[in-house]
Amino acid sequence: KGILAGAGHVLKPNGVLFMYGPFKVDGQHTAVSNEAFDLQLREQNPAWGVRDATEIGHIAIEHGLKLHERCSMPSNNFILMFSKIA
Repeated sequence: KGILAGAGHVLKPNGVLFMYGPFKVDGQHTAVSNEAFDLQLREQNPAWGVRDATEIGHIAIEHGLKLHERCSMPSNNFILMFSKIA
């Protein structure tokens, strides 16, 4: 939430934010390896873990951002592209 809040505050209209990494989609892991990584992170700290791209998109709206694109990348990762709503 902090990254989205910060970007919503500092980006000019139509400015962009990119996020890269493993994400769930609609609450589901997209790969077994991402699920294992999520469990590993949560064992270290319950506040950590693989986030859900769909949920992030909803949170972004609260901060004046719109999720424009989710691009699949190698190793079961994604790029999420947001822009500041004009």
